[in-house]
Amino acid sequence: MKKFALVLCALLLSACGDSDVQQVRTWMKEIDAQTRPTVKPLPEPKTFTPFAYAANDVLDPFNPSKLLTELAKNRPGGAQAPDQNRRKEFLESFPLDAMKMVGTIEKNRVVYGLVQIDRTVYQVRAGQYAGQNYGLITGVDDDAITVREIVQDAAGDWVERISKLELQESKESSK
Repeated sequence: MKKFALVLCALLLSACGDSDVQQVRTWMKEIDAQTRPTVKPLPEPKTFTPFAYAANDVLDPFNPSKLLTELAKNRPGGAQAPDQNRRKEFLESFPLDAMKMVGTIEKNRVVYGLVQIDRTVYQVRAGQYAGQNYGLITGVDDDAITVREIVQDAAGDWVERISKLELQESKESSK
């Protein structure tokens, strides 16, 4: 058995000879000698001319309060403008996307929507305000709460946007 193992090892080691390796090395040297990389030259850098901004004599163009003042002078805002003097309600401090409708309840023939923010549930009805964009609740149905928001577009005009808080299925009812 030992003799067979020695013969097998000798055959395996003889197979690891340098038969075709020399041909591959020669071919690689030829290809390496023939190949020349081409690199495009870099373009000349552009000259930079600095601009001196004299801020002492000119109004600051980036001051938001001055920009809003100018917009208010030039645009009346129209009938869509929200009442800025109205006292804000509690639910106006939360964005609409942080609210989930979790149900409805009826009291004295008035339908209230149940809105969950974090872990607290609030009752809302039509006529109340909710959301950070002057959102007026216009309707409460069994499956959704409709909110009319007033937002400014890119031109500074006040436009209406209708949003809905749809009833969220609870995880417990699917079990």
